[in-house]
Amino acid sequence: MAPRLTAQSEAARRDAVLQAARWCFLNFGFAKTSLDDIGRRAGISRTLLYRMFKDKEDIFSAVFRHWLMARLPDAQAAAERSGNARERLLDVCRAVAVEPWRDMFGAPMASEFIDACNRIDPEAAAHHRRVATDCVAKVLDDGPAAEVFMLALDGLLADDPQGDVFEDRVLVLASRFAPT
Repeated sequence: MAPRLTAQSEAARRDAVLQAARWCFLNFGFAKTSLDDIGRRAGISRTLLYRMFKDKEDIFSAVFRHWLMARLPDAQAAAERSGNARERLLDVCRAVAVEPWRDMFGAPMASEFIDACNRIDPEAAAHHRRVATDCVAKVLDDGPAAEVFMLALDGLLADDPQGDVFEDRVLVLASRFAPT
């Protein structure tokens, strides 16, 4: 009988699976990623994957939650702190949009990944959007302006810009909504 893994080892294994799965989903797309692909990339068997997750959708949801939802506390902290509104707004945007985009940029299936997030785990996607919008509203002290800001932020990605270009655009947008 194999020795039992420590909680730390189990967490490290889960993290490796989520990293491998994210890579597969971004490079092959949801439909073409198999559990065997994820297992091979993570260095574990398909059987072990089934012990950790019930199916591919469960893995996808875990990837989304692990990767994007984990950034929300940073966005909330930026929104809550005192100081320059533009800098706080930029920090919120970096947490919820710029850093994730940098992680995805150049992956063949990056845009499909976002669509799949909305389709497979709409509750998590809606929560992510709601928290991001709430953070922007807190910084701007204006809910309707936060909605417009978020729509404009989405529009900045329309042509799949490089990470630096996207961040430069976010700086321009933030300057319009929260001038110094």
